[in-house]
Amino acid sequence: MRLVVLGGGESGAGAAVLGKDKGMEVFLSDFGKLSDHYRGILEKEEIEFEEGRHTEGKIMNADVVVKSPGIPPTAPIVEKLVEKGVPVISEIEFASRYTDSKMVCITGSNGKTTTTLLTYHILKKAGLDVGLAGNVGKSLALQVSRDPHEVYVIELSSFQLENMYKFKANIAVIMNITPDHLDRYDHKMENYAAAKFRILQNQTKDDYFIYWQDDPLIKEQIIKVQGEALRLPFGLSKEDETAAYLDNGIVRFSTPMDVWEVPRDKLSLPGLHNLYNSMAAGLSATALNVKNESIRAALEDFEAVEHRLEYVATVDGVKYVNDSKATNVNSTWYALESMDTPVVLILGGKDKGNDYTEIEPLVREKVKGIVCMGMHNEKLLQFFSGKVKEIRDTHSLADALEACREIAENGDTVLLSPCCASFDLFKSYEDRGEQFKRKVLSFKG
Repeated sequence: MRLVVLGGGESGAGAAVLGKDKGMEVFLSDFGKLSDHYRGILEKEEIEFEEGRHTEGKIMNADVVVKSPGIPPTAPIVEKLVEKGVPVISEIEFASRYTDSKMVCITGSNGKTTTTLLTYHILKKAGLDVGLAGNVGKSLALQVSRDPHEVYVIELSSFQLENMYKFKANIAVIMNITPDHLDRYDHKMENYAAAKFRILQNQTKDDYFIYWQDDPLIKEQIIKVQGEALRLPFGLSKEDETAAYLDNGIVRFSTPMDVWEVPRDKLSLPGLHNLYNSMAAGLSATALNVKNESIRAALEDFEAVEHRLEYVATVDGVKYVNDSKATNVNSTWYALESMDTPVVLILGGKDKGNDYTEIEPLVREKVKGIVCMGMHNEKLLQFFSGKVKEIRDTHSLADALEACREIAENGDTVLLSPCCASFDLFKSYEDRGEQFKRKVLSFKG
């Protein structure tokens, strides 16, 4: 069998290694430039590859193609493969065909990384043989091939779900669905929501579906689902089927597997969004029959995710918080909701068709100044002008932080929660967050 892998990042390199180990003829093609790390893996494994181009003569004769989630279905080479009838699948789909391990799969517009890492932390601390994969951790394919585990916790984006067909999640989690990546889905929310709900395909009565019961788009989409999986919804209040909810400061878990509770103020992660993340992770662990004492202890000692409401430093009485991972409006809503001091808010980057009306009430209530940081701030300036006391237009991190220092006073919080992707001024949201932290820490001398 000839396997062609499109894209030479973490998922692509892992898929190539798995294909080699299964005796396939493997060829990897990356239209860009490979990193030294992944080029080294391919050379060590003696896997044929190319970079900087897609040679059709070496691609179109594939029996199956594993595509990087970052390559859109409208890419010319992908369209040609589909037209020819060559199966195009994701790395997760490919890896799943060679393992019987349990899969805990987490998706959503916001909160999925924290929930994934928190779930992994709980299971690891409970002594399970667990691997971390998807958008975080190592390639699932590489782990299946070289470092197998009995359980995998996998963060899945809508991009990854697009090319998954036979894959089955034993536990499927949908945190929420808010506008994001709509340029990939013909600017239609129903298309984006449908991509997220692919996580439920192939589930049986022995599986679990965990979701936020108050999300309007999930409510709308769930009516169309005929799956047999046991539903374990979570939310602020108890309804007929609610499996996790808040009751007078107590987070209560009530499932067919176990009934237990944990005081909200004992959770290691603050904020409403992290309450939901903790509920989803707790339900996932309960579904795997982890003892509630172990879950409770892990929820109480988990350390926050980098670049998500990450405290950096206090300088001249002003607290600096790195929320660079907030690349859409809903993420910033949760960040603002958790603030209990006046805020100087840094917004900006690559706008993905954002509607800022969602955060307008919180901005009016909590934000004293907005600093726009990006190459094109016109939309932000137009929307927020007149809605805060001060608004600044900056085009670099240094200028943005200088403006923040001019506006912020003792007791305020400078919050980097940009609402936007990072690709105008930075390589990634991680790069944006790291640069922010370094610059802030330099103020301390």
